[in-house]
Amino acid sequence: MAWPPMVSNITTPLLGLVDTAVVGHLGTATHLAAVAIGASIFSFLFWAFGFLRMGSTGLTAQALGQGDDRRVRELLLQSILMGVFIGLMLILFRGPIIELAISLMAPSAEVEPWARLYCEARIFSAPAVLAGYALMGWFFGVQYSKGPLWMLLVINLANMILDYLAVYGLGMASDGVAWATVFAHYIGVTVAGVLAWHKLKGFSGHVPLSVLAKWREYMALVRVNRYLFVRTILLLLVMLFFTAQGARQGDSILAANAVLLTFLMIISNALDGFAFSVEALCGEYYGRKDKANFKKVIQLSTYWALFAAVVLMLIFWLFGNHIIALLTSVQTVRDDAALYLPWLIFFPLLGIWSFMLDGIFIGTTSVKQMQNTMIFCVVGVFFPVWFITQDLGNHGLWFSQAMLFIARAITLYWCYLQNMKKGVWFANS
Repeated sequence: MAWPPMVSNITTPLLGLVDTAVVGHLGTATHLAAVAIGASIFSFLFWAFGFLRMGSTGLTAQALGQGDDRRVRELLLQSILMGVFIGLMLILFRGPIIELAISLMAPSAEVEPWARLYCEARIFSAPAVLAGYALMGWFFGVQYSKGPLWMLLVINLANMILDYLAVYGLGMASDGVAWATVFAHYIGVTVAGVLAWHKLKGFSGHVPLSVLAKWREYMALVRVNRYLFVRTILLLLVMLFFTAQGARQGDSILAANAVLLTFLMIISNALDGFAFSVEALCGEYYGRKDKANFKKVIQLSTYWALFAAVVLMLIFWLFGNHIIALLTSVQTVRDDAALYLPWLIFFPLLGIWSFMLDGIFIGTTSVKQMQNTMIFCVVGVFFPVWFITQDLGNHGLWFSQAMLFIARAITLYWCYLQNMKKGVWFANS
């Protein structure tokens, strides 16, 4: 089950990678920095609602394990409607949202107008992006892992073509890159909707319109998603803070971090391919109360994920500088990125444990524990470590990120052991 979500997740940062590569060859760091700021803003904004994917996966997998076909159908429609509604609200309030985001990022006077143009265009992708999250979560929950693969491949192919046409055909810059991403998302979510329609034919029953019209029917999603919302906000706050601190060290450092964050996104999305499989299969076996297969899934997926992490480490060690050169032709940015590349070489091994544990807790919808451990790791580890090491500049930032990975793994593993020992998920026998 792991390879389709792994491939599809690897395509996710390709949106940023292609955007970075296109503007990275315009001969100046200004547009690259503008796209870095804009992409960071929307990573924060959209992934604040990443619960639409995670909550949908866990609840759908459990419904599948319980043989509740109507609930499987219901969760798909409810999640999509919730995503579209939130997306429309973001567009409606785009003025103050963009103004606040730009002021928090504090770009230089040269970068600011280009970053603003990017944001004013990119916000219109919100309904498609959030509906896409819901569809992805449902696909993983019903173990149709090729659905997200097709959706994201279509999005990235469309983005590549539209990026090239906007920048080199129409003479646009960061604004053209943003509009290309907007149209690419609407194309991709349309394809996903068609795939979901065909997949629904395998589930019996129907969902009355009254279920979709009454807010009380959404409470199961809301209860799960409120904890995931806080957890995701904290995680993305770290990324936003990271980018903002890079910006305060100059446009070249900001651009270099943008390039290296693409490496980090490749790491997290590749290894999350195994975590998504854990979410789906652990959720199903949790719904069936099948403890033996629940544990077997965790063991096997962790072995393979660890192997993938080692492969990524080797790739970054051997080809890291070549990848940087592909992403930008600005020599100062290349030099700065190469200086901090060693941090990224070790990140796959540091991050694999927290990714896999996230999958277990999402599959069992034990999301309150995910929220509480994230609060501790961000407030009690990341920011104190950064404060202590801030004199190290950008190295201090990357060290703080490494410590966050380690803290997440330790705290979630402790919760996992407690849940298994006390029979929280399965009755002790």
